[in-house]
Amino acid sequence: MADGDVCVQSPQAATWPVHLDRSMWVAGVRGLMLQALHPIAMRGVWQNSTFQEDPFGRLRRTADFVGRVTFGSPQEAGEIGRRVRGIHRTLRFTADGESHRVDEPELLLWVHCAEVSSYLEVTRRAGVALTDRQADRYLAEQRRSAAYVGLHEEDVPGSLAEMADYFAGVRPLLRVTPEAAETVRFLLWPRVARRLAPGKPAYFPFGALCYYTLPDWARSMYGVLPDVPQRAVTAALRSFRLAMNSIPEEPYERIFDANTRAMLRGSRARLGAAGYDVTKGLRGLINPHRWPKPTIDA
Repeated sequence: MADGDVCVQSPQAATWPVHLDRSMWVAGVRGLMLQALHPIAMRGVWQNSTFQEDPFGRLRRTADFVGRVTFGSPQEAGEIGRRVRGIHRTLRFTADGESHRVDEPELLLWVHCAEVSSYLEVTRRAGVALTDRQADRYLAEQRRSAAYVGLHEEDVPGSLAEMADYFAGVRPLLRVTPEAAETVRFLLWPRVARRLAPGKPAYFPFGALCYYTLPDWARSMYGVLPDVPQRAVTAALRSFRLAMNSIPEEPYERIFDANTRAMLRGSRARLGAAGYDVTKGLRGLINPHRWPKPTIDA
């Protein structure tokens, strides 16, 4: 069994230590806050999404997509890509008096870059040890993920320098619209189901942590919360990561929906059949010293 038949991204990929790290929850919300600054993309979300009715469902659906285009089989990734592209093709919205498609390349590219830059920056800041060269490799690998939503790989930033150039070019287009301001306030203090209401006060520190990991320029644009020392933000982020990464894999995966859990079980089964030692779960494969010599075809 060839590595490419086991998982979309092999355990040796730079993507694995990023996407398996539990600080990805902070990165995911931070990505949504960053995405909201693009006025046209935000209007598309506002008119077509129900994220305010089910914010945790939105996060879990994003986690399912990220998981499938990382740990899933090529067939699973292809299926979810076709599903996402099919949904996007049907969605239209109006911005500044003009009709737009959700799947316009510049909008898809903004969403992709806001997401993957958040994943990379937050996890590295939280303590995932990636060199700049490995970070470049991560972004290059994420071009494949972008292709699943309909982008051409060559049009997607594939290094830290290319990503920095992209944001420098797009920043003049960004602004805090009323929808963006409402979105970031909602992500700081979301409406939750009645059964979850007793735990809502505990959410605000998490939402604030997500907000404070935004780039300086993005926080300055929003101006929602007062500035705090970034050293304290880094310390809080590392504490969050330490606490989350201490949870064993089996109970942790209950956070995800049933389809995601089934996909992860299938991934472990395929990796085990290919010769990888999965006795410590997927995270046990991150450390290169634990990588076996899998019995795979050349």
